[in-house]
Amino acid sequence: MSSAVTAKSSNSPYSAEAFDRWVSGRNEPAFLSDKRRAAFETYRELLQTPLNPEEYKRVDLRTFKPDQYLPPVKGDAAKPAAVATLMQDRAEFGGAIVHVDGRCTQSTLDPALAAKGVLFGDLAELLVTHREKLEPHFMTTGVKADQDRFSAWHAAYWTGGTVLYVPRNVEIKVPLYSLINQNTANGAEFTHTLVILEDGASATLLEETASTEENTDGMHVGAVELLVGAGARLRYVQLQNWNTRTRHFAHQVGRVGKDGMLQWTVAGLGSRMSHVHQHVHLDGQGAHAQVNGVIFATEKQLLSFYTEQSHNAPNTQSDLLYKDVLRDTARVIWRGMIKVEKDAQKTDGYQRNDALLMSADARADSIPGLEIEADDVRCTHGATAGRVDREQLFYCMCRGLSEYEAMHMIVEGFFAGVYDRIPVELVRETLREAVEKKLGIGRV
Repeated sequence: MSSAVTAKSSNSPYSAEAFDRWVSGRNEPAFLSDKRRAAFETYRELLQTPLNPEEYKRVDLRTFKPDQYLPPVKGDAAKPAAVATLMQDRAEFGGAIVHVDGRCTQSTLDPALAAKGVLFGDLAELLVTHREKLEPHFMTTGVKADQDRFSAWHAAYWTGGTVLYVPRNVEIKVPLYSLINQNTANGAEFTHTLVILEDGASATLLEETASTEENTDGMHVGAVELLVGAGARLRYVQLQNWNTRTRHFAHQVGRVGKDGMLQWTVAGLGSRMSHVHQHVHLDGQGAHAQVNGVIFATEKQLLSFYTEQSHNAPNTQSDLLYKDVLRDTARVIWRGMIKVEKDAQKTDGYQRNDALLMSADARADSIPGLEIEADDVRCTHGATAGRVDREQLFYCMCRGLSEYEAMHMIVEGFFAGVYDRIPVELVRETLREAVEKKLGIGRV
């Protein structure tokens, strides 16, 4: 496992010499270059440290060769002729940003929101122009560079991404939109999403990832930080729809303050192989988090999710529901953990993962867990896995539906429990259509 993700050769695009050239070519302020260099040293050290076996032992990295993916270079990104997105042109947004190969190609924000102090745009630019507001939050309390080799790799090479900053008590009623697109064959992306809601603020951010071409290799090593202040409310949706030749690694962290609310929805549809570490911290009394997951894996996909719900204060609540559909020889891995600190009395924590297998060769690994230090809590978990009920399929087909239509109805009903938790109609409809499209792959 370790040898698959090391880069010792001087010819490697991730060697010390190549990194020095890469950093020098970016012409960034010293405070950013210094952080990169420190993260790169951490990365080199962590390459010698085995990955956490509990998290990675089911993720096969033996065929992963990072040297074949080249980091983006500074300059204007080549805009693709067309990108098959799920949401971009389906609604009016209060702001929109597009990244291609780790560089911003489009950024807009409603002037009325900008007048209220809202920041929304390219992280690489705004982190410099609004350093005093953003730097204290960037990879300090959310994703940490020293978590493992992938987080350190990202901290050294991040090349843009989306930032949303909402000042105290500002309410954004119209969703904002972010697209991360990969356009270059054998390219590596290290985009970063940073969302900061000050106390009493509210916002909705819809984000999706996509590949321009269906048959080009690519890699994404990303990070997401969602920082929700006291009494603030954030709805964040990420639709992962890379092509099936992309390898995807991500560290994602949400932190929720006193009486704050985070609704976090994840859709895992694309990539050849992905591993996402998703961690929600409930830091203030009365904090609440709802985490939703819709996963659909087909062909030879391997989609892995390691989720944590950490209750760090009293009277906090977390509710996680992941639903997986698998077909062909696909595999989905979900490892969940609820952690309750000693002082987090009156915690209410719940996690559930359900898997529906559409073929005999598909495999779902569901592993829930609890680590509880407090003595006055209610924490429960559950996991189910099973094949499509042939009697249900027969019942539908006897009433005039084709096998494909019947299967779609069953899958739609299976995912309905997650759809019903999502208040944004655009997201519900997009997920339904994306699932229907993917269900049709390979049908006669």
